[in-house]
Amino acid sequence: MREEVVLLPHLQRLSMLSLEEALLLRRSTRSFTGEPVKLRQLAMILWAANGITDRLERRTVPSAGATYPLNLYAVVGEGGVVKENGDRLPAGIYLYDALKHSLLLKIPGDLRSELQKAALKQIWVGQAPVSLVITAVYSKVAEIYGERGRTRYVPMEAGHAGQNIYLMATALGLGTVAIGAFDDEDVSRVLSLRPEETPLYIMPVGVPRRSESVSFAELNSFFESKRIRA
Repeated sequence: MREEVVLLPHLQRLSMLSLEEALLLRRSTRSFTGEPVKLRQLAMILWAANGITDRLERRTVPSAGATYPLNLYAVVGEGGVVKENGDRLPAGIYLYDALKHSLLLKIPGDLRSELQKAALKQIWVGQAPVSLVITAVYSKVAEIYGERGRTRYVPMEAGHAGQNIYLMATALGLGTVAIGAFDDEDVSRVLSLRPEETPLYIMPVGVPRRSESVSFAELNSFFESKRIRA
């Protein structure tokens, strides 16, 4: 059976938020509205997490020895992602193909409730319109760097990818939260992962129900108050 391919929108600047402002506003979000994520937003978040940046196939995140052990899945709920023409992306579990900047439909259907159960019943996993799951094939790094690659380099890379997801989501007016509390075997079963593939992060993404507003002026005032007390 041939996998269904979804060609993602071309990369483009969608936000007027600076990197400094995205860092200032980054928060963990666990409450989402019922609004869908736009496909062009999802495309930029996927690219930020593990995308190609040039013809040499370098990525948005550093990787030990350019081994790139991470895979990125999007668990899309029913009506959770909307295309430019207003159509909704079919619910299912998709694998991000960084080289072609596209999605491969691996498993059709809305599996958010199953993923929520695997994530120790954390309700935001089931409520978010889409969740990203970062997995790793440790052997890609361990073959070169041994146990240090497995225990240190791979987790570092997952952290880089996770922070990029946070920052791009923030820049696009979306929210996310990094989840590490889940049953590995159950998540692997939901995603039908290969035996050599290990889930590391679940990151629900959606429109936050409540947004915070803070400025550099406020933060600088806070610093000044601390300096005076010292």
